[in-house]
Amino acid sequence: MSGRRPSRFRAALLALSSPLLILLALLVLFTRQGADKLPAVPALVIGSGLLTTSWIRRRRRRAELLRALRQAPRPAASCAKVKDPRPDPRE
Repeated sequence: MSGRRPSRFRAALLALSSPLLILLALLVLFTRQGADKLPAVPALVIGSGLLTTSWIRRRRRRAELLRALRQAPRPAASCAKVKDPRPDPRE
């Protein structure tokens, strides 16, 4: 896999692939009878697994980012008032 980022359309399509797979599997489960429902089960399990792992990965990344932000040293200079180099028009 290359280091390039996917296009906007492709990224949106990838983001919707798991929910669409689950939706398709549920549609097949509701419309078919008896043993014909069986092929939809793997799609439902895979779609649910992909959605769950994506959720867990996002949650871990956010927690790691928050932890890094809390541990980062705060620069003291940014809190100090900086004098504007332009002349004051009131003077």
